[in-house]
Amino acid sequence: MNETMQLSPLRERFCRRERCSVAAVREFVREAVTDWGFGARLDDVLVCVSELATNALLHGVPPGRGYLVRLRLEAEGCVLSVEVHDSGGGVPTVLRPEGESGRGLLLVDALADRWGVGERDPGKFVWCTFTQD
Repeated sequence: MNETMQLSPLRERFCRRERCSVAAVREFVREAVTDWGFGARLDDVLVCVSELATNALLHGVPPGRGYLVRLRLEAEGCVLSVEVHDSGGGVPTVLRPEGESGRGLLLVDALADRWGVGERDPGKFVWCTFTQD
């Protein structure tokens, strides 16, 4: 690839507070990960993004607001960083699953190489990273 055709190492998508936004985020992420040649971890990335976006919708996005998904390719293309920003309060934690809920961060913890929560004003962002061998 020549220098003028290099892909940006940062992509962002703002999403409205709608359930259909999770599917749109998955397609946005699929396209970016494929463009960046990070396909070996695609399934793990898609599961984690789906869980984080769903958590933002259910727990972090007040009515009338949305959430931001930010992807960053780092370390010369060897690390993919995912952030989901919302304006809600609280700090997400891994919980013991009850019924059909409570598994989202368990999945992120199992599939991502690292994850955590950062502060923003207002709200927070939940991040995870994936390393490509």
